[in-house]
Amino acid sequence: MKCDVCDAKPATVFLTQIVKGDMQKINLCESCAKEKGVTDPTGFQLADMLLGFGQGARVETQPKEKSCSACGMTQSTFRKTGRLGCASCYSIFGEGMEGLLKAMHKGTRHIGKVPARINRLQVEEDKLAQLRAALDAAVANEAYEDAARLKAEISTLEKTLRNRVEV
Repeated sequence: MKCDVCDAKPATVFLTQIVKGDMQKINLCESCAKEKGVTDPTGFQLADMLLGFGQGARVETQPKEKSCSACGMTQSTFRKTGRLGCASCYSIFGEGMEGLLKAMHKGTRHIGKVPARINRLQVEEDKLAQLRAALDAAVANEAYEDAARLKAEISTLEKTLRNRVEV
């Protein structure tokens, strides 16, 4: 493999850097590595080399961190805690939020959860409505024995519902 800079000598220094999820590789010969400052870890940036081999094109080493103007929450704090500070944070940090939510939860839309007590009340209210409809039908058909039985069931169920609501 030849040097990416001089394209003459064989490469002996192989560098890989990941910038914002993109992997960048460069292969250098010994003399080009020394010339570009690879031996000095404080003065070398692979991204600088790839963008122009150090000729005026510089990459911002650490981009300015986003922060919420309403509550002051920073992106790094959000990543650490996994919680947003206020409603405005959703618009500030919204980019990429959908993927994060999909990874953390089953979906990206909150559907909530109905407490079992409320669900039981709804079932009983539905049953009460059915019993009242059956009572009306029994009266219309002049089935008075069925109507009396349905009336007793309705009053028992209404009493049960009143007791549950009061508790």
